[in-house]
Amino acid sequence: MNLKAGANTVRATATTADGGPNVDHVSVATGGQSADTPAAVNGQLRVCGTKLCNQYGKPVQLRGMSSHGTQWYSQCLTGGSLDALARDWNADVLRVSTYVQEGGYETDPRRFTDLVHSLIEQATARGLYVIVDWHQLTPGDPHHNLSRARTFFTEIAQRHGNKTNLLYEIANEPNGVSWANIKSYAEQLIPVIRRQDPETPVLVGTRAWSSLGVSDGSDENEITASPVNATNIMYTFHFYAASHREEYLGTLSRAADKLPVFVTEFGSQNSAGEGANDFTMTKRYIDLMAAKKISWVNWNFSDDERSGAVFKPGTCHANGPWTGTAPLKQAGVWIRDQIRTPDDFPTS
Repeated sequence: MNLKAGANTVRATATTADGGPNVDHVSVATGGQSADTPAAVNGQLRVCGTKLCNQYGKPVQLRGMSSHGTQWYSQCLTGGSLDALARDWNADVLRVSTYVQEGGYETDPRRFTDLVHSLIEQATARGLYVIVDWHQLTPGDPHHNLSRARTFFTEIAQRHGNKTNLLYEIANEPNGVSWANIKSYAEQLIPVIRRQDPETPVLVGTRAWSSLGVSDGSDENEITASPVNATNIMYTFHFYAASHREEYLGTLSRAADKLPVFVTEFGSQNSAGEGANDFTMTKRYIDLMAAKKISWVNWNFSDDERSGAVFKPGTCHANGPWTGTAPLKQAGVWIRDQIRTPDDFPTS
């Protein structure tokens, strides 16, 4: 239970005619999740209409950061960096990106699954929501990893399905395949998850690198015409503001009026997450997402050499410093300011 600072009354009440429990001992541990963290305030999230809603049925917007691939940058996810994300950045959500290929999950499923378990527990202790990101990218057909995804998400959902601070992102960026193919994958995997966890929202990747099909000359209408046959789901959209301009912004705006959309990855740079930052265009996206309560996660919480990584090179190897703006690149300073603005989490 969450206790407030100062005096608290803990009451055991009988629920049967046999009387109450025989309580010999009550212990109180410090350092757990505070009652005013994003996950504590909002509780179990659910999709209501086109919005992500909290335990009170009110639309909310989560804002936070995505890790880089944990096979390369797990050293950027430490107690100190997660403390900074939760308490200095005031983030709501951490996306844990488990690449399947490129030296990731398929090379050592036990190691990478255990790493996800650990990061979920660490983020939970800090009151953050966690997006469990199945980061398939190459090959772009999610069916290539369906068997692995079944194994991975079954274990994650078995162990953490009782938590109220998770979201499952089941296919990062499908590419080179049709929407029908992606839909088929989702409709096979979601029931596997639901057998273990009926509550947690599932985030479904969209065609053409999660662009809602725009990067392949399509748009959101292919999804509205043939939505995934499942409940409590959202569709993902990714953008990189220096490359993805008016057409992408307009698609996101239209789609959010028809579909539940979650922006699980974006940057202020070009589509490779590098080059000059276009903060003007990014702010247009930020303002749109705020107005329409579209939750978002920025790429990425690492010290990769690219301009889209928030920390200066060497920060993670040196184990910080993590707080303030000194260890941050230009993009890090800017996105930290966007995340630190006050949340609007209605509770009544």
